[in-house]
Amino acid sequence: MKKSGILLIVGIAIIVVLAVGLALKKAPEQAAAPGPEKETPALKVGSDVAFPPFEWQDEQTGEFKGFDMDLIRALADEMGMKAEIVNTAWDGIIPGLLNGNYDVIISAMTITDERAQSVNFSDPYFTAGQVIVVRKDTEGITQPSDLKGKKVSVQINTTGDFAASKIEGIGEVKRFNLAPDAFLELKNGAVDACVMDIAVAADAVKNDDSLKIVGAPFTVEYYGIAMRKGREDLLKNLNKALATLKSTGKYDEIYANYFGE
Repeated sequence: MKKSGILLIVGIAIIVVLAVGLALKKAPEQAAAPGPEKETPALKVGSDVAFPPFEWQDEQTGEFKGFDMDLIRALADEMGMKAEIVNTAWDGIIPGLLNGNYDVIISAMTITDERAQSVNFSDPYFTAGQVIVVRKDTEGITQPSDLKGKKVSVQINTTGDFAASKIEGIGEVKRFNLAPDAFLELKNGAVDACVMDIAVAADAVKNDDSLKIVGAPFTVEYYGIAMRKGREDLLKNLNKALATLKSTGKYDEIYANYFGE
């Protein structure tokens, strides 16, 4: 073979070796390159955001705040999800769930046998009860029997509404879409009392010294997170997340922010 031919072959061999080496060098770099980040799945949450201290909307920022809001965000995070709050009127909140507008409801909703016929509930996450709120100068009302012949305001289709409606001899039950409107009716003197969940009543009285709570809670209730029937996977994951938050102290931390001394 001529010398020029040998040089040509050697040159080609060197080029091949360099090309292979370059390819091997690039391969690990390409393998190490991160892929696109996976989008965090959403947990759509229906809530009537007008029931402080459980849920309300900040007038300045528009942010949804409250015990329920912090809790559901923590639960969603524990499940590897992100909570998306859908503000929904209370009177249509269960129909909205059944229609698929959201995955769950958290809205200080008491677990009842009637509601449990159409939805599933998580394990209870809060213990509540109904109390009577009156104006500070009111005398003679300390228990449900004292409401005989009286006008009482409530939020429509709540357990406060149900409890007031069962009081024997009650004069009139005036129903409002929002809890603040029920308190306003009392403050303005249009009703004699308001029946409301104790935590909500306590928050209202703390922020308005013209009102007071009388007597002790006359019902015992438990709040739960509602979801459509057939979502056993979601039910299991929510209950597991709730148990985790309680065992780690995160639940107590959230609770203390709203109901601590």
